[in-house]
Amino acid sequence: MQRMASPLPPSHQPAGSAAGNAAPVFSPLYQQIKALITRGLQSGEWKPGEIIPSEAELAVRFGVSQGTVRKAIDELAAENLLIRRQGRGTFVSTHHEEQVKFRFLRLVPDGEPGQTLRMERQFLACHRIRATADVARTLGIKPGDMVLEIRRILRMGGEPVVYEDIYLQSASFRGLTAERLERYQGPLYALFESEFGTRMVRAEEKIRAVNAGEQEAELLKVPAGQALLSVERLSFSYGDQPVELRRGLYSTAHHYYRNALS
Repeated sequence: MQRMASPLPPSHQPAGSAAGNAAPVFSPLYQQIKALITRGLQSGEWKPGEIIPSEAELAVRFGVSQGTVRKAIDELAAENLLIRRQGRGTFVSTHHEEQVKFRFLRLVPDGEPGQTLRMERQFLACHRIRATADVARTLGIKPGDMVLEIRRILRMGGEPVVYEDIYLQSASFRGLTAERLERYQGPLYALFESEFGTRMVRAEEKIRAVNAGEQEAELLKVPAGQALLSVERLSFSYGDQPVELRRGLYSTAHHYYRNALS
């Protein structure tokens, strides 16, 4: 196997070089290739929906074996950043793809784990506000910075199942208005990707049980005091940049939260 000559710039080289006293720390070669491909995705070298170079071409470009490139691509495909298409090549995944458009939403109708989600949405508000201290801390901005707040209801089969507040860094979503949201028919993440150049690549969630207050009960058509799931989701773009905070209340009267662990 050919040895790749320092694929990462000096500022990204592992700690413990000759200049330091610590023991060398090396990342596996395929992880370095994965980082380089991810950097290409982040910079827009390969855009959502586009095909990336073949494994052979990337192997030549990075000076490594095809097997090393394949292992890097396998991990990126497992993370839904790339999609392999038999006989066609490997493509940058997009939130317009059916298999990834709702990949962060884990609510499933009772007894129907394989059912395709049919979501209806109702936007209640969309305006710019100054970030509270907790929202600012979570999004990595300063308290008082402007954020875009979106409130909406999600329905499945006409039944309201999610009420959520969404907070976006305002600077990244200039021009996003209530009217624009109402006109757009696809998932929000596809809109963010295609019109604002922001792709959500991973998310972290905090889940706890709460009781519905009067306002939430009315919006979700459940009795006041009904048990709900409180789901706080922080979504990241490339480079682990937090760009969206969602705080949702999930009704589980006829649905449940499903997550596959591996």
